[in-house]
Amino acid sequence: MARYLMVLLIMLLPIEALAISAEDVVKKSQAAFHYQGKDFKARVVMKLISKGGAERVRELTMLRKNYGESGGDQKFFMYFFQPADVKDMTFMVYKYPAKDDDRWLFVPAINMVRRIAAQDKTSSFVGSDFTYEDVSGRDIEDDTHTIIKEEKLGENDCYVIKSAPKRGDVDYSYKLSWIDKIHFLPIKEEYYDRKGELYKVFTADEIKDVKGFPTITKRQMKNLQSGHTTEVAYIKSDYNIGIEDSLFSERFLKQPLKKWIE
Repeated sequence: MARYLMVLLIMLLPIEALAISAEDVVKKSQAAFHYQGKDFKARVVMKLISKGGAERVRELTMLRKNYGESGGDQKFFMYFFQPADVKDMTFMVYKYPAKDDDRWLFVPAINMVRRIAAQDKTSSFVGSDFTYEDVSGRDIEDDTHTIIKEEKLGENDCYVIKSAPKRGDVDYSYKLSWIDKIHFLPIKEEYYDRKGELYKVFTADEIKDVKGFPTITKRQMKNLQSGHTTEVAYIKSDYNIGIEDSLFSERFLKQPLKKWIE
């Protein structure tokens, strides 16, 4: 009887009450894209491709650990193997909800740890088409989110979300995201400049199951104005490996433990 009454009540609700909100879609997407597992490790190959097709390759290890629930604090650590101009360079992020993240970069050529200012979060990450903020993700509360439509992209049924910054703290006026309805991963993102013109496009080119977690293992960001493209591939990835808290320190920025970066 109770089950019958529940079904009846649901049937009487307006359609709007049953629909998922844009904020819920974005929260689920952030959880799927940035928070899966307790921690994560990947060996990453990044290709920087000029308009003329010339390639530069960067290889690094990326580590990430969650603190608390999805949407909470996180720490990131990256170590660069090649090329020579970035070898032994490290990058660390303390990500916090609802306030500016802390970011540090160790530059071995001058043996110095440099703090990256909050206003530099939209700067290019090591010469790529990704920004520092792209690496760790953007706070949901920083944007106003709207579902503008639902459509199929390739084989994926997607919500299309428009995200407009509440403050002028980024170099785009709004972003459109195609978010897969099943796994809630971003399949495609389009960035529009201050004039409303499309200037940058992100695509998830390969998704694989890693320990039961659907993971974007190949992605691309293309700047339509410059013609420059960055391709990122995870050649090895793993979850829940027990990353130690001590890794995320200035000491290990200069001398990271081999067991975590190899």
